[in-house]
Amino acid sequence: MNKYSNIINSAFAVCFFLLFSISSFAQESHTSVAHVGLIYPVSTNGKNAGSYTNAFSLHAIAGLSKAETGVAISGVSLLIKDSAKGVLVSGVANVVLNSAQGVQVAGFTNVIRHDAQGVQVAGFLNVSENSGAAQIAGFSNITHKSANGIQVSGFLNKAGNVNSQVAGFMNIAKNVKGIQLAGLINVADSSDYPIGLLNFVKNGEKSISLTIDETSTLLASFRSGGRVLYGILGIGYNLKSDNKSLYGLEAGLGAHIPVSGKFRINAEIANLTLSDFKRGDYFKNSLRIQPAFKLTSQLEIFGGPSLNYVNYSKGKGDGLMDHYLWKKVRGEDFQGLYLGFNAGVHFIL
Repeated sequence: MNKYSNIINSAFAVCFFLLFSISSFAQESHTSVAHVGLIYPVSTNGKNAGSYTNAFSLHAIAGLSKAETGVAISGVSLLIKDSAKGVLVSGVANVVLNSAQGVQVAGFTNVIRHDAQGVQVAGFLNVSENSGAAQIAGFSNITHKSANGIQVSGFLNKAGNVNSQVAGFMNIAKNVKGIQLAGLINVADSSDYPIGLLNFVKNGEKSISLTIDETSTLLASFRSGGRVLYGILGIGYNLKSDNKSLYGLEAGLGAHIPVSGKFRINAEIANLTLSDFKRGDYFKNSLRIQPAFKLTSQLEIFGGPSLNYVNYSKGKGDGLMDHYLWKKVRGEDFQGLYLGFNAGVHFIL
């Protein structure tokens, strides 16, 4: 992604320089209260626009300036050769070749060569060396060094040191102070609070688990995360159902609660789906409290009670549980609440 973001950064800078600012580098600096135009050099600052620092700018298509200190608005793009303070709004792209403070809003991308202090909002991509309070993008946020606030994107966040990240698919960072929330994958050197199904944290923990519950569902699961939170993803088979083969898929989130050197409690919330790939569904949502004891540095046994809500149809769960705290039957649909258990072994990788 570093290569990808560098290419985008360079391409925007080169294109804008070629189109709008070839003749403006040797010009003296000027200041202007307002800069209004169509596209460079058709504006109130003319061909010298690249040497002006403006308090207010308004451009129908594209604007060029040395610096902005207030509000700059453009229908397509803004290119600022030095720094920007205040608010930048463009239909496609804001490109700042030094640093920016304040708010940058673009329909497609914000590219800040150095520091972006404040808030960046882009329809597709935000790129900067360092970022401030927030980066919000429809697809991706890329900060080469430190992101001091939060990154929120529809697909991917990437940073060095970061406060928090929220992504629809994947987060990548070195050191994370707060949470990493991803639809699927978190990657970090250090992250205590990753929330995702797959978490690859260098100073965290990964394990392969074999578990069995009160319905005789045997699962092989991959647990991965940081020192506190971890994700659960597993597959299995129900050993109790006589009339049909029920295959299981489990996903969930857990937390390690330290008690002593070898003893801890693992608290988990998980969803289990059982299916024979025919008509009908079986879903079980569980809250588990599991005392765990490490026999060795790589082997841990655990077991404990669970509170379970089950919802199934077409007889998928018939015979798996007999005693319920509460149940409701409507036609072929069944709902129930009951106490169960979960036990097994972790092979710590």
